[in-house]
Amino acid sequence: MKTESTFLKHESCPSCGSGNNLARYSDGHAHCFTAGCGHRERGNGTASDFAPSQPTRAYEMTGVIAAIPDRRISQKIAQKFGVTVEFSPEGKIVKHHYPYYDKDNNKPTGSKVRQVETKGFYATGNFDNVGLFGQQASREGGKYITITEGEADALAVSEMFDGKWPVVSIRSGAAAAAKDIKANLDWLETFDNVIICFDNDKAGQEAAQSVLGLFTPNKAKNVTLPLKDAGDMLKANKVRDFTDAWWDAKAYRPDGIVSGLDTWKMLKEQKKVTSIPYPWACLNDFTYGFRRKELVTFTSGSGMGKSQIMRELQHYLLMNTEDKIGILALEEDIPKTTVGIMSVEANKLLHKPDVAATVTEEEEYGYWLRTFGLDRIHLLDHWGSAQEDHLMSRIRYMAKGLDCKWIILDHLSIVVSSQENGDERKAIDRIMTNLRSIVQETGVGMFLISHLKRSSGVAHEDGGKISLADLRGSQSIAQLSDMVIGLERNQQHTDEHTRNTTCVRVMKNRFVGLTGAACYLYYDAESGRMIETACPTEGNSEF
Repeated sequence: MKTESTFLKHESCPSCGSGNNLARYSDGHAHCFTAGCGHRERGNGTASDFAPSQPTRAYEMTGVIAAIPDRRISQKIAQKFGVTVEFSPEGKIVKHHYPYYDKDNNKPTGSKVRQVETKGFYATGNFDNVGLFGQQASREGGKYITITEGEADALAVSEMFDGKWPVVSIRSGAAAAAKDIKANLDWLETFDNVIICFDNDKAGQEAAQSVLGLFTPNKAKNVTLPLKDAGDMLKANKVRDFTDAWWDAKAYRPDGIVSGLDTWKMLKEQKKVTSIPYPWACLNDFTYGFRRKELVTFTSGSGMGKSQIMRELQHYLLMNTEDKIGILALEEDIPKTTVGIMSVEANKLLHKPDVAATVTEEEEYGYWLRTFGLDRIHLLDHWGSAQEDHLMSRIRYMAKGLDCKWIILDHLSIVVSSQENGDERKAIDRIMTNLRSIVQETGVGMFLISHLKRSSGVAHEDGGKISLADLRGSQSIAQLSDMVIGLERNQQHTDEHTRNTTCVRVMKNRFVGLTGAACYLYYDAESGRMIETACPTEGNSEF
């Protein structure tokens, strides 16, 4: 015995691109009800070899013009659009017929038929030269015209305006919206204002954006509805809410173009920039601290204390904010990073055997509890070179998935070294662009460590001064960073204090513009801390 096939769901049509006009049935077969398509699939999901290029049904406009109570459509509006309904023997409406008219003779040549019980559609007749749904009911030209995503929505909009303004609908769904609009653009352009009222979902709004730019600048406007579509607004009796949204429709502007009149609102809505001071007061005099949505690059020669300064900053953020921190230390394993931050808390170098011997397990646990035990640090478990895409996805996840407000990447050069392409400059350009995009996209504050290229003069490790030109590989590091801070130290100086003092030089400062030698930090070998100090060699050219 043959089993009756029942309707299951609507799908996108692979032939015409309709977003929801392909009806799938319980035996696996499917067919598209988009006017002029006729795509069919067998039960195994393959396209039928007899799928017609035109609908298989002959045109039949049946039924009578009547009100559609379940959609709150009056007979007056049904009459305006020529919509008919069919009744069951029990007097229940079972079908809606939405007619399409030939552009030349203004006569109906095809219709889309909605089956009320299954919510399925099929098409009858010829759609070769038809206009938009409802086009025959509107004179050419006028002050306003509204375009909807479906026939029922067009009826709903007309109902809510009591038939005052012309309303039409595209015929093939959101996926083919641009095609339908282009085919009737000359006629639509005769109106002063074109109001796009598509569904308030991803497909509908993407379709709206695809058609807004087709019109003369400032002519087309987009409606944002509080419910899914105009039909839902009418059924919920939210007529006032709909008309408010309709009158508040926004004029189309290409991406990136902002009216000057909008800037005051944007200014008021923007949160006040909050600066967090550095642990060293002298650096704050130059920088006014650091901020979220900034990319700060630290650079120096080898062994200048970049990583230690990062540990100081990580600990400072833990103690002075409630923010989460993401750490990507590519040259050290997680235990080393953990001990490093705990050492700042302990004010002693916990990894040194003689120090470790004096620290009880209870004390060590206390240092851990006051840092990592706060559950605000997330670390990348990776040592050595890392593939760029892998690394960027982890940074983005830390920012968006784990809600980290601060990201520390140590260091850029090791990311570049993993690239198969030997062009270091291009690799750095691409990586910096991606990092900058993440900062802008997520609002995270990022600290980046970058190495210097080999100096042609005095080596950086011997006290040579740093300039932006010394950044390794690419000008994009300087261009895309909000701040660039160089660390200078003469590791070979005869004076012990000078030998362990780092000059912190601000080389780029987008926030306030101040640059130069900002402060001096002394590395205390006993505590492992970077302590603010005076210039150790003032008037001494040897520094």
